[in-house]
Amino acid sequence: MMISAATPFILLGQNLLLLPQKAIYWKEQKALIIADVHLGKVGHFRKAGIAIPRDMEQSDLATLSDLIHEYQPQKLLFLGDLFHSDMNNDWDWFILWRSQFPSLQIILVRGNHDIIPDKHYQQLNIELHDELLLHPFLMQHHPLADEQLQGAEGYVFCGHIHPGVNLSGRGRQSITLPCFAFGSKQAVLPSFGQFTGKVAIRNQKTDRIFAVLKDKVMAIE
Repeated sequence: MMISAATPFILLGQNLLLLPQKAIYWKEQKALIIADVHLGKVGHFRKAGIAIPRDMEQSDLATLSDLIHEYQPQKLLFLGDLFHSDMNNDWDWFILWRSQFPSLQIILVRGNHDIIPDKHYQQLNIELHDELLLHPFLMQHHPLADEQLQGAEGYVFCGHIHPGVNLSGRGRQSITLPCFAFGSKQAVLPSFGQFTGKVAIRNQKTDRIFAVLKDKVMAIE
């Protein structure tokens, strides 16, 4: 198995590894943090008659398994939109995947797409929260507005918007890459699922932006 080219980043005294698989490993908590997997999205589109390769979903779960084997986390934190919509056949793949890591603590901070009844997650020993404070970080799904951030209990980690950064090269070439966006009070994670889009975000000069390439994470100055 290939070892990740992780980029270390210290935030509020906590040691984070930014991973090219679009995840964060938090050393002090021994936790993997992931946003917007959107499992079931392939099945959702296929059910609607749109031809999508079936193995895309299994590829996301395989990547997640590789990260677990590599970093041996005690916690796996999903920052919302774990499953895309109603339960479909892709849920069976998720059940099989979960059975491979029975002792792993899995936590889901609910997102707007997480509409499957709680009992199905509870049967898989998955904890459910609307938000979760793990000092000094507050785990959310939706980003908070500036006025909300002033009263937040901790530095916010969130997803939802599938952030990207637009890079321009010579000859008017440009590309939008997934990115980690760290502001003064909030970090937005890229979407983990490969069958998701990305939206170029406007960042302030004080933000730290890290673009995600195929095999590394690169700080954007």
